[in-house]
Amino acid sequence: MDVTNLSPLWLSFKTAGIATIIVFITGIILARFIARNAFPGKSILEAIFMLPLVLPPTVVGFGLLYLFGKNGFLGKLLMNSFDFQVVFTWYAVIISAVVVSFPLMYQSAAAAFQQYDSNIENAAYTMGASKWRVFWTISFPLAWPGLLAGLVLSFARALGEFGATLMLAGYIPNVTDTIPLAIYFAVESGNMELATFWVVIIVTLGFTAILWLNWWSKRNMMRYTDRRR
Repeated sequence: MDVTNLSPLWLSFKTAGIATIIVFITGIILARFIARNAFPGKSILEAIFMLPLVLPPTVVGFGLLYLFGKNGFLGKLLMNSFDFQVVFTWYAVIISAVVVSFPLMYQSAAAAFQQYDSNIENAAYTMGASKWRVFWTISFPLAWPGLLAGLVLSFARALGEFGATLMLAGYIPNVTDTIPLAIYFAVESGNMELATFWVVIIVTLGFTAILWLNWWSKRNMMRYTDRRR
């Protein structure tokens, strides 16, 4: 078994990290806006946000390929405007990871912003605090446990993304070969030992992330209970 090439590990960490940062920021912004506002079509918009969570990854990948392919709307736009192609590139891996992990971040953020009384924020507004200050001093700290849960789950989901990545990015060694793709093609080539190595790695990473999140949640709940006594 040759494990000297650890590019799948570094690529997975890099793309999952970037994707998590993107979905963390966008998830908070959208969840915050939607949680505090009522408008026509709100339920439909939320359903669209959550759709990648229930669709097969290959369907998500097909949709991305339809958008970013050479004949797709975004694909043509990028090619004609910037002479840039997304398909079969490292950027395709990030886009796939963002799309499939976003629902987890959005769902966690929306629940986090709805779990506390909005009158706390309104009281701060009446005292002259700006929206920016209220967000960073009240909203964000109160919602942080839920936001952190979404952050960890989104990272784990981005790290394990396979179907959409294969459809949009393909398998190019040292370019798009994330751990899930490395496992699949190791099995296809009959290298079960290498596949087992990568399976152990990604299972360990996912298990560690969930274990830490459970520990942190229980620890945070104990602190909250102690403060209320």
